[in-house]
Amino acid sequence: MTLNIQNLQQKIHASGKQKPADLVIRNARVLDVFNLGWFEGDVAIQDGKIVGIGEYEALQTIDAENRYLCPSFIDGHVHIESSMVPPTEFSKIVLPHGVTTVITDPHEIANVSGREGIQFMMDEAKKTELDIYFMLPSCVPSTPLENAGAVLKASDLEPFYNEDNVIGLAEVMNYPGLRDGDEDLLTKIVHAERHHKKIDGHLAGLPEDAINIYRTAGIHSDHECNTAEEAKQRLMRGMYVLMREGSSAKNLESLLPVVTPHNARRCLFCTDDKHLDELVEEGSIDHHIRVAVQSGIPVETAYQMASLNAAECYGLHEKGAIAPGYDADFLLIDDLEQVKISEVYKNGEAVVKNGNYLKDSIEKKAPNPELTSSVQLKEVTEESLQIPISSEKEAHVIEVIPNRLTTNSLVEEVNVKNGKFQPSTEKDQLKLIAAERHHNTGNVGCGIVKGFGMKEGAMATTVAHDSHNIVAVGTNDQDILTAIESLKKMQGGMVVVNKGNVLAEVPLPIAGLMSEDSFENVHQQLHQLHEGIQALQFTGNFHPFLTLSFLTLPVIPSLKLTDTGLFHVDTFSHIDVSYSK
Repeated sequence: MTLNIQNLQQKIHASGKQKPADLVIRNARVLDVFNLGWFEGDVAIQDGKIVGIGEYEALQTIDAENRYLCPSFIDGHVHIESSMVPPTEFSKIVLPHGVTTVITDPHEIANVSGREGIQFMMDEAKKTELDIYFMLPSCVPSTPLENAGAVLKASDLEPFYNEDNVIGLAEVMNYPGLRDGDEDLLTKIVHAERHHKKIDGHLAGLPEDAINIYRTAGIHSDHECNTAEEAKQRLMRGMYVLMREGSSAKNLESLLPVVTPHNARRCLFCTDDKHLDELVEEGSIDHHIRVAVQSGIPVETAYQMASLNAAECYGLHEKGAIAPGYDADFLLIDDLEQVKISEVYKNGEAVVKNGNYLKDSIEKKAPNPELTSSVQLKEVTEESLQIPISSEKEAHVIEVIPNRLTTNSLVEEVNVKNGKFQPSTEKDQLKLIAAERHHNTGNVGCGIVKGFGMKEGAMATTVAHDSHNIVAVGTNDQDILTAIESLKKMQGGMVVVNKGNVLAEVPLPIAGLMSEDSFENVHQQLHQLHEGIQALQFTGNFHPFLTLSFLTLPVIPSLKLTDTGLFHVDTFSHIDVSYSK
């Protein structure tokens, strides 16, 4: 609600007990996130704001029946597109898990569809009960070394700062550009600072000295820490550390040891990239709290990290606490350590009870056809999948690190026939393909991946960070080609193929990233997809599709594959697959 004199008077009068409040919550044990304690007393609410703590009368009274009353949760960094549904469906998933606010970076759809993609996400966000704040994508494309669907300059982004829910510039991942003073990147940073906005970092695999450069540029946070020592280095230089637990990158347990009573206020939680099925079954920020408490973090600190810390990190001064002047976004919880949520309130109104979303369905509008016809792909042939190998039969190999975005760079002996690489399930060396799908260039990058743990068939997807070309992995060329052709027909999605047959697929026609279906139906499709993956005799202990989608991200070490070929992140250069001594 826009503040004016009349509604400010109403809130003050309710706060001062000159009139009954709209709503009072009684008989609750209330979390004090400032002192990390608990208190008992009425919580009075007027016009969606908390206006008092003490003894109050109200037009409506809710008996909390000795349940815990806590501020609702904030996801400090999430790519909604990774849930595979647009904001209208995403909100229905995370609200029952106590998340009422998210900070999102729409750089996935921006890499496919540019400004039109960002606008689509903003328009959809306005239809939800969820508060969705946007950080503008800073690196589209993430590097100039591959082909994305769009290029966004500083001049393309600046008009979006006029939107109320745009609060900053998203993860600056082009470290060489930052270090070397790339003019357009620095212009984006200057524009953000001119508009008094926050700027997020992305320091994956970077040396300690890089933190100095990021902080000097005014960048205030990082969500790419893998170890407690990395987190400590950032904290000592004044950064906020976002502790990530997504589907592919699961860093939370390794980072929690850095948290102390002295620095906890600079730590918060984020999911970054999390698939729909894991959001539904495991949870969002509520899962972070469970893991944190099980790891020995005091329960009050864990809830503070999930609410107030995130709010303060992003300048959301009216969120994250049960106190006068704060938004009435709160939870009634039966079990603190298990985060068993019985009711979720947004602006003082119940939106979830006992896990059930209470609001009416949102009327869906078909996306712009430009967003649903994004797979523009030249024919991929068996010849284009061949990888020449020298007579020494050694090759550069990408090794998967389970549940990490980083990979290892190996040199191994491979099977060769007629001078071409042959996949080997015995050596766990499979063929990896990245095919450009935005501009009909015909580019097909080919590589070798180890550690994927497939014995048969192929899988492929148009979700391939960050440029979102087609990425496929397989034990044989024919199944890879069948998978790619299936994606072309669906105009994007995920597919599992074996012996020439499509075993399962999830259509994602919105930019090749998101479904037009309900999240319940997508959830069912994902279960069928996982059944298909098991039919390939997959043995990995990681999420195969999300892992596959990050094997193309050339800003995270060490070895990745783009549509322009094999890329060594440590040297920031393309290399041949075949190894020469």
